[in-house]
Amino acid sequence: MTATRAARCVLVTGASGLIGHQVVARLATDLEGIENVVALDLRLPPERERLSGVQYRAGDIRDSNLADLLVAEQIDTVVHLAAVVTPGKHSSRDLEYSIDVIGTQNVLDCALRAGVSHLVYTSSGAAYGYHADNPTLLSETDALRGNDEFAYSRHKRLVEEMLARAREAHPELAQLIFRPGTVLGDSAANPITALFERPFIVGVRGSDAPFVLIWDSDVACCIVKGIRERRTGIYNLTGDGVITLAEIAQRLGKPYVALPSVVLESALRVAKTLHLTQSGPEQVKFLRYRPVLGNHRLKTEFGFTPSYSSAECFEKFRELRFGS
Repeated sequence: MTATRAARCVLVTGASGLIGHQVVARLATDLEGIENVVALDLRLPPERERLSGVQYRAGDIRDSNLADLLVAEQIDTVVHLAAVVTPGKHSSRDLEYSIDVIGTQNVLDCALRAGVSHLVYTSSGAAYGYHADNPTLLSETDALRGNDEFAYSRHKRLVEEMLARAREAHPELAQLIFRPGTVLGDSAANPITALFERPFIVGVRGSDAPFVLIWDSDVACCIVKGIRERRTGIYNLTGDGVITLAEIAQRLGKPYVALPSVVLESALRVAKTLHLTQSGPEQVKFLRYRPVLGNHRLKTEFGFTPSYSSAECFEKFRELRFGS
């Protein structure tokens, strides 16, 4: 489906992030009828990194004054990318909730007050949750069961529930939602890439731990395509196939250690108590029951085929990060 009016004025939240800066760059390079691009983040980027034709604004997505900015800039399209993907050492569940959930509620409320007609949001495959009874291949119609024990997974579920309610109550605001798998790229840094940096790879005995991957430029490309074509709907966003944790270890030339789940849970419990890691015993479920996303709708309905399969995506990442 498509929204009714063509995009003229676009605001991107999280504009300095891995995907945000690429979306802004693509829009600025080839405007194609877009009159105004506003890049919003907590801090302004250095002058040397700013692009011609883009308005850079510093602001918090939790600020209700965001509505004034949307009105002043006549924004018709909001691309909401701001989220806590990799919590810092001094982060907390309350802080992450306030940004991911309360912040998104504010973006939604402000967009409605300002008469925005199109909202593009990057959710996550984590919204499906990490469960033993997940379907072998998850489709967009499967239930969202983001686990309460994983802040990011829970928050993405809560936000999608919020957006579903808004679609019913406010059909005038068209929505396009992407659920990416693990995003890799030249400068990607997240809890998954941190696993790959370790001297050996730890898995759970009896679990393949399949990963579905997508390259960052493909995510940005899909977002811009969605803006220009005024697309609506919900799409899993990942390359074809999977790559298992054991295969990842082999390609990295690192030892793969598959531990029984009870042993790994006990080790993580002790390590977290001693403040040696931020991950607790819940991390076992994160590795053991990885959601595997299907991309059939992305290719057939949205009309986008990712540049790389999951295996090819990891190989490109490995070559860039670790060398051949």
